[in-house]
Amino acid sequence: MLQLTNVTKQFKQLTAVNQLNLSIAEGQYVALLGPNGAGKTTLVEMIEGLQRPDLGNITIQGLNWQQHSKQLRQLIGLSLQETKFIDKLTTLETLQLFAGFYQLPKKRVTELLEWTKLEEKANTYVVNLSGGQHQRLALGIALLNEPKLLLLDEPTTGLDPNSRRELWTILLEIKKLQKITLILTTHYMEEAEYLCDRIIMMNKGSIIADGSLQNLLATFATGEVIECVLDNPISDVLLQTLTGILAIETLPHSLLNTTQGFGLRITVKQISQFLPSFFELLQNQNLHLLQLQARKKTLDDLFIVLTGNQLNQQ
Repeated sequence: MLQLTNVTKQFKQLTAVNQLNLSIAEGQYVALLGPNGAGKTTLVEMIEGLQRPDLGNITIQGLNWQQHSKQLRQLIGLSLQETKFIDKLTTLETLQLFAGFYQLPKKRVTELLEWTKLEEKANTYVVNLSGGQHQRLALGIALLNEPKLLLLDEPTTGLDPNSRRELWTILLEIKKLQKITLILTTHYMEEAEYLCDRIIMMNKGSIIADGSLQNLLATFATGEVIECVLDNPISDVLLQTLTGILAIETLPHSLLNTTQGFGLRITVKQISQFLPSFFELLQNQNLHLLQLQARKKTLDDLFIVLTGNQLNQQ
């Protein structure tokens, strides 16, 4: 579906995208992640045809923007973080307006009203739509021309959790109904994990990780995590007497839900094997747990390992 070969884009002294090679197969749902300034927006804008690479080639189904711009506009659907519509057009009229650009039949507008669950809002002015309904309308417009490649730029930023989930459900339903390729940029780790079968992580204009979440975690962020707060400190020397520990980190109070106690993050090979001996050690040392969380590693852990930041802090 998409092929990038040695793509480079510079702005004065800044190299936003640096000799990037990327291939995305038809039907994949891909999350594009990275800190601010990583080059994500520039990369997506080049795929969309809004920017031209200084070096390298971009093809979509074998077509390029220099020679096949009209055909590519038929292949691509876009939905941005914020889309401006005419306030005093209804939802139905807005869909009909954009459908007219593609000379689409009325049936297609009706289909999109159903897909985006906006039938009851068909005659509501756009200005009166909620944030979630507004983004569902934007998604509906992006899907009008039955695109082969859908580009979503932070489509759920600012939405409440329920509205976010509604949009996710629509995207997964679309994936089942038609062969569509999705490139998603997002600052919500849960969104990337839930929707996408492939994660591409960028930093400083280059791809630093690419693969399924499971494979990336196994490669870059092995182990499982125990985060706890004790009533008093415990030494690393004592903890290291336990088997299965990969790393020990003291947590500052700024990361805890309390100002009291001694915080620890312990990375272990297996939680189930580690906890019994850990509890026994605490009992022997007369230490008490104030908080305990045991979990598998997540995409957020992977992001921190590779970039040093949490994605939602960008």
